[in-house]
Amino acid sequence: MKVLIVGSGGREHAIAASVAKSPRVDKIYCAPGNAGIASLAECVPIGAMEFDKLVSFAKENAVDFTIVGMDDPLVGGIVDVFEAEGLKVFGPRKSAAILEGSKAFSKDLMKKYHIPTAAYEKFTSPQEALAYLKTARMPIVLKADGLALGKGVLICNTLEEARAGVKEIMEDKKFGPAGNTMVIEEFMTGREVSVLSFVDGKTIRIMSSAQDHKRAKDGDEGLNTGGMGNFSPSPFYTKEIDAFCREKIYQPTVDAMAAEGRPFTGVIFFGLMLTEDGPKVLEYNARFGDPEAQVVLPRMKNDIMDVMEACVEGRLNEVDLQFEDNAAVCVVLASDGYPVAYEKGFPISGLEKFDGKEDYFCFHAGTRFDGAGAIVTNGGRVLGITATGKDLKEAREKAYAATGWVEFANKYMRNDIGNAIAASDECH
Repeated sequence: MKVLIVGSGGREHAIAASVAKSPRVDKIYCAPGNAGIASLAECVPIGAMEFDKLVSFAKENAVDFTIVGMDDPLVGGIVDVFEAEGLKVFGPRKSAAILEGSKAFSKDLMKKYHIPTAAYEKFTSPQEALAYLKTARMPIVLKADGLALGKGVLICNTLEEARAGVKEIMEDKKFGPAGNTMVIEEFMTGREVSVLSFVDGKTIRIMSSAQDHKRAKDGDEGLNTGGMGNFSPSPFYTKEIDAFCREKIYQPTVDAMAAEGRPFTGVIFFGLMLTEDGPKVLEYNARFGDPEAQVVLPRMKNDIMDVMEACVEGRLNEVDLQFEDNAAVCVVLASDGYPVAYEKGFPISGLEKFDGKEDYFCFHAGTRFDGAGAIVTNGGRVLGITATGKDLKEAREKAYAATGWVEFANKYMRNDIGNAIAASDECH
C-alpha cells in the first residue's frame, strides 16, 4: 500500500520509521518532510496546511492511507477535507481535534464529565482576568486557549508575574489569536507523565507511558520549549495509577467526546500530573507528542498500519496493543538560543554512524538539504537522538553516548534527561 504522512518534524520521522517496518507498505510519501525522513519516504513540497494540494496529490498518486502528524492541520479540519473526498485518513475530525485546539473546551468537558483536573476559570477580558488574580493563590498557571507550539503556558509565582503574563498573552498577543481566551488554573504539584493512546471513537488502547522535559536548561530551568528530551516508560506510572486512569480518565474522555457528538478517532495524548490527590489531567493533545513518539513508537511491537487502520475502521477492540519490555531515552539536539533566537543552516556531520544500528535512532526534527545535497540545520530542535536499552539507565547511557556521534555549529542539549530516574533504584 501507499502511505502519505503529513508533517515535517521528529514525530513524523518516528511515524515514518514505524510505517517503513510494515510489510504491507511499499511506498511512503511525506509532505513536506525533512532531510532525515527523505531516507525513508519521498518528500513532496506541499505544506501541512495546503489541504487542497494534499488531497490532489493523494488522488493523483493513488495513496491508500494518510497519517496526519501535526496539530495545526488537524485543528484546521484536514481530516474532514480528506474524508469528503473519500480518502482514508488517520486523525480526529475538526469537531474532535478541538480537544487540543481549545483549552477552554477541554477544561469545560472535564468539568462536565467529572474527569479529574485542576480547578480553573476562563477569561476573554484581560481586565476580568486581572481582577480575578487579586484573590487567587500563587503560584498559578496561565494558559493561552489555542495552539501555541507547546509554549502558551506560563507558571507565575507572584501576582506581579501573573499580571505580566496576562499582558503577554491577552494584550501583547505573544501567542497570536491563541490568547484571545485565557484559562487560569490552579498550580498542581507532582510528577508529570505523558500517556499516548489509540482511539477509534469508542474503544481506547493505551500505549506505554513517557515523561517529557519541557524546560530549555538543565535542572528544569529556562523557558518552556516543545520538549528537550523524553524517556519511556515512566517508573512512576504504576499499575495502580494505570487502573485509576483507565477508569476515571481515559475511557471517560472517549465517552465524553462521543456524548458531545464529537467522536474522536486517532491519537489522544494525556498529559497527567500525579498529585497527592491522585492523577489529574494537565492537558490533552489530539496527536502523537513530540518527542514522546520518538521513545514510544520504537518500543511498539504491533504493525502500526494494522493499529491505525483498525482505528479508522472502528474495530480497535480487535487489537492487542503490545510493547517491548525495555526502555527508550531521547535527547534533543537543539540550536543554541532555542526557543527564542537561533541561527540555522549549519552542516551536520556524523549522521551515517546511525546506519544499520537497531537500537539507536536519529530522528530529524529541523533539517534540510542545502543546494549541494548536504544536510544542514533548519530549526530550533534539530535532531532527536534516541536509544533503547534493557532499562532506563542503559538506554540513557547509550543515548548520551550517541549524541557525541553528531556535530554541528551551535549544538546544544540538556545533560540531565532521565537523570534522576536512571539513577533511582526503581529502574533496577
